[in-house]
Amino acid sequence: MKILLIEDEEKVAGFIQRGLQAEGFSVDIASDGEKGERKLRRQTYDLLILDLLLPKKDGFEIIKSLRGDKSSIPILVLTARSATEDIVRGLELGADDYLVKPFAFSELVARLRSLARRDKTSSIILKLADLQLDTVRHQAVRNGSKIPLTRREYNLLEYFLRHPYSLVTRRQLEEEVWGYDYDPGTNIVDVYINHLRKKIDHPHSIKLIHSVRGRGYIFTDRPDDLKKY
Repeated sequence: MKILLIEDEEKVAGFIQRGLQAEGFSVDIASDGEKGERKLRRQTYDLLILDLLLPKKDGFEIIKSLRGDKSSIPILVLTARSATEDIVRGLELGADDYLVKPFAFSELVARLRSLARRDKTSSIILKLADLQLDTVRHQAVRNGSKIPLTRREYNLLEYFLRHPYSLVTRRQLEEEVWGYDYDPGTNIVDVYINHLRKKIDHPHSIKLIHSVRGRGYIFTDRPDDLKKY
């Protein structure tokens, strides 16, 4: 698998290149945005690892240019920026995934392999009302707008979409979404439900996540479903 890494920090680029080569990847490096674009025009790559803060042409511009040219190359963004707005902007422009520096090298390898698998697999889309979840690319869209999700938020949303229109209990979520990671001494389920509501429901008149007092939740766009409980 051939990867292009566009990264201006020489030590970081060298570390990533050596590590990925040891994992069996072929890795080319470009030290600024313009050099990276030239390499992309001249050669074919299977994956792109892209830093956002680059000299001459930043990562946002490169993503926009690639997607504008209808390139479907999987893009993993590496960034020292942890601000949500930067991550959201990158994803909305067409990046497939991101990692915030510093990161564990094993996670980088796992995400690259995941992106490679996604690129070879046809998408499976789960839908309810104007919400869609691509279970291959792990992308959520509502009313045409991409919704950035953490891993846990994604898992929670996927579970709801696979069990629509019916009561989902807290115990189900604890066992199926959290599993062994669940700490019974916390209100972590409520916290993530609130996070997910803000992302998928808050801007929209039709709400999808509904609480059933003392019992759990219903994921539905049909008001009559709530009358059953």
